[in-house]
Amino acid sequence: MIVGDINQFQAAGLPAAFCQAVDQALSAGIASLAPGSYPLQEETVFVNVMQFATQPPEEKRAELHRNYIDIQILLEGEERIYYGLAGSARACDAWHEQEDYQLCQQTENEQALTLKPGMFAVFMPGEPHKPGCPVTQPGMIRKAVIKVHRSLLG
Repeated sequence: MIVGDINQFQAAGLPAAFCQAVDQALSAGIASLAPGSYPLQEETVFVNVMQFATQPPEEKRAELHRNYIDIQILLEGEERIYYGLAGSARACDAWHEQEDYQLCQQTENEQALTLKPGMFAVFMPGEPHKPGCPVTQPGMIRKAVIKVHRSLLG
């Protein structure tokens, strides 16, 4: 997991493929796009723009991916994301191969981070993460999740 400021994303030491994906998403105007999925590089990079109410962590499950890296950018509101190290997900449901995700009930040694508008968090394949949780009280958030296929890492 990597966290940083979207206005200084190069300072986070991200691989070139991540920097290019972030540049493309920002150039596409993600802050003003309607909720939906937008391709940036055919099947290898796309961005999902979403708006929803945060939910208490006990009402949510962690997700993990095999093929895509998540670059989660908070656009509006504030959000707590619970996460764990690769291999720490427990009590997981069946794998959804087509959509590249698996949901899990528990994360061993779970940690938490707080995102404010303009911040991002990167989750690599196998790293469980439970986004969309409130910091203090439930509220609306708007975010963009850039999905980068692992094949772009070389």
